[in-house]
Amino acid sequence: MRPLTIMVVDDSNLTIKKMVKMIEDLGHKVVHVASNGRQAAEDYLRVKPDLVTMDITMPDMDGIEATKRIMAVDDKAVIVMVTSHGQEQMVMDAIEAGAKGYVLKPVKAEKLAEHLDAVAGKYLA
Repeated sequence: MRPLTIMVVDDSNLTIKKMVKMIEDLGHKVVHVASNGRQAAEDYLRVKPDLVTMDITMPDMDGIEATKRIMAVDDKAVIVMVTSHGQEQMVMDAIEAGAKGYVLKPVKAEKLAEHLDAVAGKYLA
C-alpha cells in the first residue's frame, strides 16, 4: 500500500501525539491535525488528505457533525472514527453520516494498521 496523507482530529493533545507517531511509524504522513470538528470541517478542503481519523466526542463540534459537513463537500472523503467503548450508537450515527470505519481507544498500532489497510484497500484503491 502506498503511503497515505492523513488528517488527525482529536481534542486531546496526548491522543494526537500518539496517533501521529503511530501513523508515521506505519509509513504514512500526517499532513494536518485539528483539535475539534469545526476546525476539521473548515480545513478539510484546503488540506484534502487521503484519510481522516476523527474522534467522536469533542467540544465545539463533535465528530459526527464534522463527518456530515466533510461528506457534504466531498462525498468520497474517507473518514475513520476513533471512539471509546460504550459509544456504539454514536459509531452507528457516524457510519450513517458517511464514516468508512472505526477503531477503538486506546488505539493500538496493529489495530490502526489493520483498519487503515482495509479502508484504503476498499476506498482508495
